[in-house]
Amino acid sequence: MSFPSDLEIARAAVPKPMPEVAAKMGIGEHLLRPYGTELAKISLDAIDELADRPKAKYVVVTAITPTPLGEGKTTTSVGLGQAMSHVGKNAVLSLRQPSMGPTFGIKGGAAGGGYSQVIPMELLNLHLTGDFHAVTAAHNLLSAMVDNHLHHGNELGLDLNNITWRRVLDVNDRALRNIVIGLGGRMDGVTRQTGFDITAASEVMAILALATSAEDLRARLGRIVVGYTNDNRPVTAEDLNGAGSMSVIMRDALAPNLLQTIENTPVIVHAGPFGNIAHGNSSVVGDLIGIRGGDYLITEAGFGADMGAERFFNIKCRASGLTPDAAVLVATVRALKAHSGKYRIVAGKALPEDLLAENPDDVMAGAENLRKQVENVKAHGVTPVIAINAFPTDHPSEHEAIRRFGESLGARVAVCTHFADGGAGAVELAEAVIEACEEPSDFGFLYEDSDPLKTKIEKVATTIYGAARVDYTAAASRQLQNYEDNGFGGLPVCIAKTHLSISGDPSLKGAPTGHTLTVREARASVGAGFVYPICGDMSTMPGLASSPAAARIDIDDDGQIVGLS
Repeated sequence: MSFPSDLEIARAAVPKPMPEVAAKMGIGEHLLRPYGTELAKISLDAIDELADRPKAKYVVVTAITPTPLGEGKTTTSVGLGQAMSHVGKNAVLSLRQPSMGPTFGIKGGAAGGGYSQVIPMELLNLHLTGDFHAVTAAHNLLSAMVDNHLHHGNELGLDLNNITWRRVLDVNDRALRNIVIGLGGRMDGVTRQTGFDITAASEVMAILALATSAEDLRARLGRIVVGYTNDNRPVTAEDLNGAGSMSVIMRDALAPNLLQTIENTPVIVHAGPFGNIAHGNSSVVGDLIGIRGGDYLITEAGFGADMGAERFFNIKCRASGLTPDAAVLVATVRALKAHSGKYRIVAGKALPEDLLAENPDDVMAGAENLRKQVENVKAHGVTPVIAINAFPTDHPSEHEAIRRFGESLGARVAVCTHFADGGAGAVELAEAVIEACEEPSDFGFLYEDSDPLKTKIEKVATTIYGAARVDYTAAASRQLQNYEDNGFGGLPVCIAKTHLSISGDPSLKGAPTGHTLTVREARASVGAGFVYPICGDMSTMPGLASSPAAARIDIDDDGQIVGLS
């Protein structure tokens, strides 16, 4: 008998009424805004109403460096949340909302998998409550106001060659990466080169994820820098009188979305900032509600611990004021073998047969990546727990090799079968996380707010990436100095680099050391509240593959969605 598809499993689940799910968190029905019967938005008033409840233990789920195989962070997060109820604890999950671009591209959905999923799966992956559309509309309204300002005389003196605000769309469309606008007659606007990014890469999305209140959202939108004058003075959304209207569009989007897992664990799904050029974490307001909603608040950070977790610690925790108690590092046998450098793995292609053969030595050949990511968690004073996300093709000897290695690093280790077994398959992980959270927390940021921007970059590069040094192009040095001169030097840094290596070079596997990180340019997301140095080529508008998921997704004769995975 074949294993059912994610969609079949999700549809067979029995959801509880949303007021009952909210009640698990101490949230009254008066704080819910229902969207149909299967999801609801939570009023931000819940932050104050729950303030007297005890704080949950705060757990972030991260991973080793990603491979095309996928390590299963979301599935593990969901499995862990479900497992807490099996050991007598109440958990709340706080996750990012998936972008529809990758859903219709090659990645597919992001609701978890197997018997560790968020439901309703279709709604989660397709529109949800429209937050992404609100981000798109608010962002593009500001884009229109920039070009309208240019058309009507450019009173603020924007340099046409230094306008940094582009447009966004929640679709993978490579043809929009670089475009020319304003073609036609005199009334059709100023002709200039610009482009589109995917909505997840919008600074408005990063602001939605980091804002702590409606007032903070409004202030951050006003601080957005759309470009610079000829003498390098920033021009903001406030200068263009655009922030107020953007706030109106974003008003409802600021309220987090409440869903549930297959086993009825509460899940807050909110915001979806890009993991490359933004911090890649779910919303602060979601966590401020969830931290008072149970015994454990479990959230997930994008990509590996060198990226999403580092930004969780140094950007998100700075904004929220919350302190993590433990970090779960997800690893798989297949991914560790891939980090040995012995196998060529291509997304969408069949796995090499040798990769699936029993070979603990190859697992250990790639284990240096796991060692380094454990070190990266410990560098912030956080207790690590290694979750081995088990696959049917794994061998017990390979799990045992990872367990021994992880324990030698001072980490707790658990083997998980939550994909096939739901929460029951992650009980060992839940028990390890509970133990880890009882250890005294020694959490600290990697750098001080007062450190110069280059010092912040170099602390991340040398401590987290294992770099020997950081080089800057002349342009990057000028940009960083300009940000310091304009008062942006106190912001944290969000280094945009490849997610396929701990270094800035995607070809370097394992845990490379002694390399040089080259900063090609630097940009500032002043409203979101970080500066992002760019290392290498970062694509902020994905393209579709030769056979995208969009070609397989359809509606059947009964009106049911098919092909969504």
